[in-house]
Amino acid sequence: MINTLIQKIIAKRLPQIEHFMLKPHEVQAEVFHYLTEQAQDTVWGKFYDYASIKNWETFDKRVPVNDYDTLLPFFNRIRSGENNVLWSSQIKWFSKSSGTTSTKSKFIPVSEESLIDCHYKGGKDMLALYCYNYPENNLFEGKSLALGGSKQENDLNENIFCGDVSAILIDNLPLWAELYRVPKKEIALMSEWEEKLKLMVQSVVTSNVVSLSGVPSWLMVLLKNILEYTGKKTISEVWQNLEVYFHGGVSFEPYKTQYDYIVGKQINYMETYNASEGFFGLQNSKNDNSLLLLLDYGIYYEFIAIDDPTETVINLEQVETGKNYAMLISTNAGLWRYKIGDTITFTQTVPYRFKITGRTKHYINACGEELIVDNATKALDAACKKTNAIINEYTAAPLFTDTYSHQWLIEFEKEPEDFILFVDTLDKTLQQINSDYEAKRYKDLVLKRPTVQSVPQNTFYLWLKSKNKLGGQHKVPRLCNTRQYLDEIFEIIKTP
Repeated sequence: MINTLIQKIIAKRLPQIEHFMLKPHEVQAEVFHYLTEQAQDTVWGKFYDYASIKNWETFDKRVPVNDYDTLLPFFNRIRSGENNVLWSSQIKWFSKSSGTTSTKSKFIPVSEESLIDCHYKGGKDMLALYCYNYPENNLFEGKSLALGGSKQENDLNENIFCGDVSAILIDNLPLWAELYRVPKKEIALMSEWEEKLKLMVQSVVTSNVVSLSGVPSWLMVLLKNILEYTGKKTISEVWQNLEVYFHGGVSFEPYKTQYDYIVGKQINYMETYNASEGFFGLQNSKNDNSLLLLLDYGIYYEFIAIDDPTETVINLEQVETGKNYAMLISTNAGLWRYKIGDTITFTQTVPYRFKITGRTKHYINACGEELIVDNATKALDAACKKTNAIINEYTAAPLFTDTYSHQWLIEFEKEPEDFILFVDTLDKTLQQINSDYEAKRYKDLVLKRPTVQSVPQNTFYLWLKSKNKLGGQHKVPRLCNTRQYLDEIFEIIKTP
């Protein structure tokens, strides 16, 4: 009864989703005018005279493209307690970035508008779309296991909450939503990962869990610990009514085989794209794993084609399918023309659907091979299928000796049946899907055959632990144009 009632309530959102799918440009124009009007009396808005900006063309000419470093002085003013700097309403929360590209933490402002009209709206739309696609679900007859992050001290102002975006969401959930999730808030927001993991396992095994959400790598750690604690062989023996995993944060392709195996029965998978800066995409089709771009969330989107040497900024109306773009956002938390660091490719326009292809800083391009994360994911998936291998984690970087090649460090859950075939398939698939890589591999003239090294279990866990980046939304960087990460990981391997 309660399941049917809640589904009827959340289904009211579906016509609004359909509206921005069918009229994307009109909806984005409304968002643009809302953002510039709301911010015209802020420090930022006055400096760039937002009151006189009436169209995107003026905005494009007047307001610079930004990254974290250019906006950091403004973020620090807000985190110290100053109001009306980048956005008109008071900023009460800062989301701690989960990136591993720097030892320095990044703190992203989260306004009440972005919390409610973006992050929470994304969660509700996720449920609405899932229920639409799977009308016979029992989603609200059990608990949702949400693997979240932790709180963080704000050394600039104790009245402003800092933490992973998932921690901010959990800490502000309404009571009715809290009743449907596990573990309880006190455990979910703990900062010490290993103690938190132990308590999570003990507290959730007796619950009727019907859905999972979290970053695949860390959720897998939790599930393995649950099996060890209970002595069960599969997760479906622990939670018989489990039906869906809402995943995001990293590509799911390298993990799917492992999840199918550890769950032990067929469940549904639904991809989400939620970051510290906002909720950007949801899978809205059972048969298409591309993501629907969410257009009425208080976010205005712009793009820069990766292969454009002039770095010309375009808006949504100008994008083309099949091209790789860096994404810029202006948001209802005061991020203005902000380079989020992700790259995407549109698979369709009207409605706009896309796939995440990687990070602007996560690539290998030492000799013009232009290797991106999307290439790596597809090639590793092909190699795993060919050799019945299962991968836990991986990273890759250039290897310079007397020749030049790529070196891959892979932590296997299941080793390839034929290691040489695995490397051959990886190499050949990369050549098939990346013409620049293929050209550099021609007769080994520039780029030699890649080398793949299997590393011991828990290597990447220990590396993240050494950087104080366990749990939450922390991720292993898949590709790097320098050997920084590989050299650090080799030190972990050598340490007894």
